Amino acid sequence: MYQVPDQHGKLAVVTGANSGTGKETAKRLAGAGADVILAVRTPTKGEQAKAEILAAHPEARVEVRRLDLADLASVRAFADSLIDTGRPLDVLVNNAGVMNVPQRTETADGFELQFGSNFLGPFALTVGLLPLLLSAHAPRVATMSSGTANRARIDFDDLQSTRNYSPTRAYGQSKLADMLMMVRLAELADQRGWSLLSAGAHPGYTRTNLMTSGPTLGGGRPGLIESIAYKVVPSQAPEQGAEPLLYAATSPQATAGGYYGPRWAMVGPTKPVTLPRPGRDKAVAARLWTEAEQLTGIAVAPGL
Repeated sequence: MYQVPDQHGKLAVVTGANSGTGKETAKRLAGAGADVILAVRTPTKGEQAKAEILAAHPEARVEVRRLDLADLASVRAFADSLIDTGRPLDVLVNNAGVMNVPQRTETADGFELQFGSNFLGPFALTVGLLPLLLSAHAPRVATMSSGTANRARIDFDDLQSTRNYSPTRAYGQSKLADMLMMVRLAELADQRGWSLLSAGAHPGYTRTNLMTSGPTLGGGRPGLIESIAYKVVPSQAPEQGAEPLLYAATSPQATAGGYYGPRWAMVGPTKPVTLPRPGRDKAVAARLWTEAEQLTGIAVAPGL
């Protein structure tokens, strides 16, 4: 099991921290001494997760704050509330997501739900929190992608999947977008001399409610292939599935633009993995970053 290095004195934000890999990441960071903010859409679920973390680590410092990544007003409010504290942010973990929503659904801002929640929301959060991240000594942004990104592409002509919606294709595009965001942030850090380290991860096939919550939105249900896959494909628990993300967020061996996942693709201990071809295209990453700035109305503050 990956041992998280000492995190005392550090402040970490973990999105989607009420369950699955997010809760495990928050728990391990808190256990290593970090002050952890559980950024969750439903505060009552966040409080339940906080209670579980405190039961395991009574001395942990854990706080619940509401964040709905499908609502840019919520993202701005969350970022502003942290900026108002003035405390440097050492670790941002972009973990939250929604998967394979059966019918095309829109966010509060009119974006396709998976693209909006999985990419545009985290993009706005990351850029909004850059002033706090860059005031920390050695800040990290760890972003969760997915193996589905390996076969995805960014459709700049239909980013919102308005013409031909496919749950799996929209999900794959959103997770490739996360990967490209990680790559572009690492490139910007290098170009501008920021001390920030941007790295990514994928969880392999990890058993979390992500597998069922998305497909059941709007009264849907997982398809036959998905249902069979849940039962026969090798899988692992969140304790193991969170480790690539924890490695990206905390390991001294993690590198800028590095990507980490299970040794045997679906399961196993963490190892560095090669970015898939779609994730290595820096021109696409730069174009997508610009598109995200225009869609969200959020850009890197002048002077950073």
